[in-house]
Amino acid sequence: MKKLDFRSDTVTLPTEEMLEKMVQAELGDDVYGDDATVNKLEAIAAEILGKEAALFVPTGTMGNLLAVMTHTIPGQEIILEESSHIYLYEVAGIARVGGVQARTIRGTNGVMNPHVVEDVIRKEDIHFPETGLICLENTHNMSGGMAIPLENMKQIYKVAKENNLPVHLDGARLFNAASYLKVEAREIVQYVDSVMFCISKGLCAPIGSLLVGTKGFIQRARKYRKMLGGGMRQAGVIAAAGIHALEEMTGRLDVDHQHAKLLAQKLREIPGISIDIDKVHTNIINVDFTESGFTTSQLIPRFEERGLLTNPRNQYVIRFVTHKDVTKQDVHDAITIIKQIIE
Repeated sequence: MKKLDFRSDTVTLPTEEMLEKMVQAELGDDVYGDDATVNKLEAIAAEILGKEAALFVPTGTMGNLLAVMTHTIPGQEIILEESSHIYLYEVAGIARVGGVQARTIRGTNGVMNPHVVEDVIRKEDIHFPETGLICLENTHNMSGGMAIPLENMKQIYKVAKENNLPVHLDGARLFNAASYLKVEAREIVQYVDSVMFCISKGLCAPIGSLLVGTKGFIQRARKYRKMLGGGMRQAGVIAAAGIHALEEMTGRLDVDHQHAKLLAQKLREIPGISIDIDKVHTNIINVDFTESGFTTSQLIPRFEERGLLTNPRNQYVIRFVTHKDVTKQDVHDAITIIKQIIE
């Protein structure tokens, strides 16, 4: 029985072409800066995004933490949307390791109001920490992979610059956002000072993310990467897959989005299932089973018995994620399984 894995786009497997590139990669010691394949990947990432430099890191979580550490000093405060990945799912690294405090804002579908952002920037007061950074997330995971409008990013960036603050973007699925917004990725990141994006999700590379920014920023972040144990040696083995991901895989993400839309449209036809179709922008769907009479703890094991793998959001909502290894037929098979159990 084939497994229908809708848990995350992190489960994607490298393509045959990627594996061939990995075997053929020119290698060196990246800590010494002489792994030619890593250097090439970093140069390509910076060029694509219109930034000065890039840093190859093992994970997106490390990339975001490096950004916070590099932009701030311990004891400062950073502004984030209250359901952002950095705040909810990165093990409080910003506090434990970065030494900064989170100031959260309630957004609408992950979108923060620029006026509220401006209001919470700390004024000079002996009792207050200094605001050191504003963090954005595009696409926004908890909102179901919704893309943040460029105009909103532009307005927040304007507020940041007026207050001499840097802006960092958690762009784990940056190229999904670009696909939905029908713009080049560099058009999105023009409104931030640094960005992290993953090559290990929808782009199908087995490992890694890129942190991108100015040369000075990346130089400082590289030292912090070493501090956190992220200094890799012959990392060209995996960087080769990243090069292929950027050159060949970014253009196919719309297929995943079409499959997500199909899944959402068909599931909402089943009694007891609720989906806001307007919120299905990219490859993530939040499916609400409240009216079905089932909880996620009841449904997920039953799905798994039939080969369908998913992850819960809460007691009644399940997240489905489409990706390269989910075919159109897999979508139809998943719909059949869910319909049989619910009905």
